[in-house]
Amino acid sequence: MKNVEVSVEGNILILKVDLTKEFGASSSGKSLIIASTEGNYQLPDREEKIGLNVYKKK
Repeated sequence: MKNVEVSVEGNILILKVDLTKEFGASSSGKSLIIASTEGNYQLPDREEKIGLNVYKKK
């Protein structure tokens, strides 16, 4: 994962992303990547998965 902190408190999913960071251009070159789970991420000790991409226009 890039710039994503994941935690679960009870039945509440908490995601933390630093919006000041950038990890370069997307594969299309149209966006700047801020954070990503880089595909689906299995939540520890849970059945659920998440897939997250945070980006902005270049």
